Amino acid sequence: MKVTQHIEKANGKPLFSFEILPPLKGQNIQSIFDGIDPLMEFNPPFIDVTYHREEYEYKELANGLLQKKIVKKRPGTVGICAGIQNKYQVDAIPHVLCGGFSKEDTENLLIDLDFLGIDNLVALRGDAVKSETYFKAEKEGHNYASELVTQISNLNKGIYLDEDLQNTNKTNFCIGVAGYPEKHMEAPSMDSDIHFLKQKIKNGADYIITQMFFDNQKFFDFVAKCRASGITVPIIPGLKPIATKKQLNLIPHRFKVDLPDALIMEVVKAKDNDAVKQIGIEWCTQQSKELVKAGIPLLHYYSMGKAENVKAIARDIF
Repeated sequence: MKVTQHIEKANGKPLFSFEILPPLKGQNIQSIFDGIDPLMEFNPPFIDVTYHREEYEYKELANGLLQKKIVKKRPGTVGICAGIQNKYQVDAIPHVLCGGFSKEDTENLLIDLDFLGIDNLVALRGDAVKSETYFKAEKEGHNYASELVTQISNLNKGIYLDEDLQNTNKTNFCIGVAGYPEKHMEAPSMDSDIHFLKQKIKNGADYIITQMFFDNQKFFDFVAKCRASGITVPIIPGLKPIATKKQLNLIPHRFKVDLPDALIMEVVKAKDNDAVKQIGIEWCTQQSKELVKAGIPLLHYYSMGKAENVKAIARDIF
């Protein structure tokens, strides 16, 4: 079932969903199931699975020259999605990236997803590889998520890259895209960010899922700006409970989001990370309650395989 259909079918009852990441290469899928099992009592209609693009490493050869090597540390998104749908009978939603894929690679991936009966995906540009300052598209790949959305939308219409194909099958993907309540880190302004977000909707995206935020007012303001610009699709808030003192610096640096002073002070005063985890649970629980009260139909949690704190929040909300 499509994400938009899940929201319509809920008829106003708030829904719970979460996101996981593939295990490191060498681990098996049981580590994923161990992070999902404790959360299934809250009846998630879908589970998102991130995609981690390749990284570059340089190995020194005997002659002193450096050899560039492509490394994928977290493969398996498509297989994990198939495993989740088979084991739990819920929709699994893979992230599909521009980075690391040519248009042909993307089309083949979409065909595989369609064959597996996967109805939803999230279309993202993706980050630059760690060895590069700015995002660089693959040769014959997409520079922007809006272009990726167009390719997926075309496949939904039966339009493939090979124009000579006859009697083509139309896919039926529900397309999610990312939204940034505090704007994308590369956007010059919030208004320009929403302009390009609207372009993704025009190109065929069906819903928006947001970057994490820790101040609900920023989400409410973002939604208001989107609606004022003419964006009418569902906007799903993404939430993450803070869990360690290190995240006070890591989250603003990595995701370019602000942490409220009240939350910062509580974490600073905490005696250890166990205390920080409890603070994060309580803060995120209050965020969740306020969002539900405001009529938000679905709350999405970035669990990243750590179920304990998300379960504590969900127990209070769902």
